[in-house]
Amino acid sequence: MNYPYMPKSTALWLIENTALTFEQIAEFCGLHELEIKNIADAETYKIQPLNPILSGQLTREDIAACEADPDARLTLRSEIIEAQQKQNKRGVGYTPKLHRQNRLGGILWILKNYPELSDGQVARLMRSTNPTVASVRNKTHSSYSVIQIQSPIVLGLVSESAIHDAVAKAQKQQANKTSKKKK
Repeated sequence: MNYPYMPKSTALWLIENTALTFEQIAEFCGLHELEIKNIADAETYKIQPLNPILSGQLTREDIAACEADPDARLTLRSEIIEAQQKQNKRGVGYTPKLHRQNRLGGILWILKNYPELSDGQVARLMRSTNPTVASVRNKTHSSYSVIQIQSPIVLGLVSESAIHDAVAKAQKQQANKTSKKKK
């Protein structure tokens, strides 16, 4: 099943801007219905909404059709599905020069959203170096004051599945360390 980029951010936007049911949003975003309810009930958000129409994942017509029929389901546009499949097959390869400038913003975004990842894991994900990641984490990088935080997933610098795999690995390592300390 293909899900949108940044499913929680997309879900937040759909909650705030549409009349879709929680079930429809949950199925489209690949989240549990209770997660959607929690996002809707939260007074403040740690995530920013992501408009799936502007990112080309949905059309207004798709949303309108699903708002009219609660049994209808949203689906990603075929172009997005093809792009995700290409990305999953070969991983993220060549980074265009335009996006290379955004790499520091992507590193900062990962560090803020996934602090459990080590510098080495972030460097591997973003195809950078450990000293660069460490200097961004410590706020000592020479360009730190002008870094614009941007999602590397949306920019195409890293796939969402690669981030999820790295987070799962980091959590497993953390659990192993905790269990060794208890023994």
